[in-house]
Amino acid sequence: MINRQIEQDINILKNEFPIIAILGPRQSGKTTLAKKVFPSYEYVSLEDIDYRDFAINDPRGFLNRYSKNVIFDEIQRVPHLMSYLQTHVDGLPIKGGIVITGSHNFFLMEQISQSLAGRVGITKLLPFSLQELSEFKLEWKELIFKGAYPRIYDQGIRPEVFYKNYIETYIEKDIRQIKHISKLDLFMKFIRILAGRTGQELNTNAIGDECGVSHNTIKEWISVMEASFLIYKLKPFHKNYNKRIVKNPKIYFTDTGLVCSLLGIRKKEEIDYHFLKGNLFETFIINEFVKINFNYGEPYSLYFYRDNHQKKIDLIVDYGNKQYGVEIKSSETIHEKFFDGLRYWTELTGNDEGRMYLIYGGSENMTRNKMNVVSWGSIYDRIIRDSL
Repeated sequence: MINRQIEQDINILKNEFPIIAILGPRQSGKTTLAKKVFPSYEYVSLEDIDYRDFAINDPRGFLNRYSKNVIFDEIQRVPHLMSYLQTHVDGLPIKGGIVITGSHNFFLMEQISQSLAGRVGITKLLPFSLQELSEFKLEWKELIFKGAYPRIYDQGIRPEVFYKNYIETYIEKDIRQIKHISKLDLFMKFIRILAGRTGQELNTNAIGDECGVSHNTIKEWISVMEASFLIYKLKPFHKNYNKRIVKNPKIYFTDTGLVCSLLGIRKKEEIDYHFLKGNLFETFIINEFVKINFNYGEPYSLYFYRDNHQKKIDLIVDYGNKQYGVEIKSSETIHEKFFDGLRYWTELTGNDEGRMYLIYGGSENMTRNKMNVVSWGSIYDRIIRDSL
């Protein structure tokens, strides 16, 4: 079993809050993680119709039966149970006595903010990070193609088979539960179009025109995807250094294997010739920063920068009192023009070159132009670890 980085954060939170929430997309390993960190806890899956009916029809009796040291899996299936958990945990003398997992961030966060504010320690689990997959010693094109969902590695499921079933399950179980979408064929078209825009700024009008629906519908569908942890919005950096910055966020799928499946990429070798190779690599790298951030309790914020003069930088890692600038290039050969955005950022912000990083598709780490050149596989060791 692969150890998850987020375990350390959960072990801290369970001594601070009566309820621990593990949120994330389906099949990201939430159940396995909960059982590993809380091995003696009773396990109750609310996907099971018997447990679900009990919780729906007699919530107080249900919580009296499963009062503490229990894992409630997929709790979004019984959202009103949150209201009863509020008074239930107030009467418990222990911390970390109840663990909940869920796949729908929208519903769960709404219920948590209304009923469980101050009573729950929240963690977000995405598929495997690079560190967690290090034992497989894969190169980046294979990692992009296979994605990072645990079952692909734990059970040896072929990516093309896994993602086909994942997409069908997602539409059948999750979409209809979150939002009553009647035109599922149009929604599938939207998902494929959105996959072709991973790593790009979000333009709901353009996507709506291509799908044949209104931009308001696209906004709703975007919120559904985001609520299910399938996409991540990267916001523009909020400090306006006397320049007009763009306001639209960039969209990234949280798993590149899913993107490859949606784009019809059937083997890793096709990535080299695909017109979205750079976007796929950028999505892969951004995901790593997002995963590390979630796994270690969100110590930093992530942004991108672009102004109306087309000056841009792919990623700003903001620790509040300091920022790191990051450019992302899939090439294994380093070109001088790759540093243009980093030079601009140092001039604009006054940051020194030591906080500027070029992440590329090669394997060596070095210093050039007083800036840091970092291999794709060294993100944690070379950029993040010393700042956590």
